[in-house]
Amino acid sequence: MKTKFIVSLVLFWIFNFGYSQANQDAAILKVLLTKYFKNEKVIVKNRLQYLSLYCNKAPNNEETFEVISKSELLKKNAAIIKQQVANKVEENWNTEIIEIFNNQNQYLKSKVNNCLSLEDYQKVSKRYNDNNQRLMIVSKPMYFETKYCLVKVAFYRNIEHNNSSFLLLENVNGVWIIKEYLNEWST
Repeated sequence: MKTKFIVSLVLFWIFNFGYSQANQDAAILKVLLTKYFKNEKVIVKNRLQYLSLYCNKAPNNEETFEVISKSELLKKNAAIIKQQVANKVEENWNTEIIEIFNNQNQYLKSKVNNCLSLEDYQKVSKRYNDNNQRLMIVSKPMYFETKYCLVKVAFYRNIEHNNSSFLLLENVNGVWIIKEYLNEWST
């Protein structure tokens, strides 16, 4: 009887942790979409979309280690952050997009429209033969100290002028805010 109780308690904790992390991922994505799609036009019939969201969560890589070395807060939490660096991630943003746009945030949804795969993005770019489209790639968020998150946001174009930055976010009273931009670069 005691073992069943412990097993059910562990399963309950795992379920809640997984659900709350997905919930946090949606909150992080909403902050990023609101920030980067702020100046984009609403997508209506026959209007070209200039900024698109990449559907997959990008894996965190060794570039994260460089960012850690440039911040005291990240240095203190280096072990936890490094555990979240993975070369492969088989996750996408679909669940979070549904959560964000399900009966709310319709104005933002009209700007974001749909997420795209890399192949879809390249088809759109080729069809319009224009170099003004960008693909926003968001990495899998890395959480630490229960109120901080590190996430990389990159913008890809078919031509040069790509750029990227790590964003350090802080959860203040249940709301995620961008605290700092780290390791910004552009070509």
